[in-house]
Amino acid sequence: MMTKVILDDSLLAQLHSGNEPLELCAPTGETVGHFLPQEVYQRLIYDWANAQITDEELQRRLEQPGGRALAEIWSRLESA
Repeated sequence: MMTKVILDDSLLAQLHSGNEPLELCAPTGETVGHFLPQEVYQRLIYDWANAQITDEELQRRLEQPGGRALAEIWSRLESA
């Protein structure tokens, strides 16, 4: 589970200064984390997911015979 942090108006304004990733630093200059705007985060996740499997592999799996009907799966889960 992800922890939710409520930002004050000043920090919120700094984070909304653009649509670029930001490096978050302590007063000492030490990096404590990174902030990705929602659009950048969603694109990163989408690109990562797409990189996990090729279009050819997806097509191969679609064409592969077999599988079970959802009703059959539910029936088996209920009897377990």
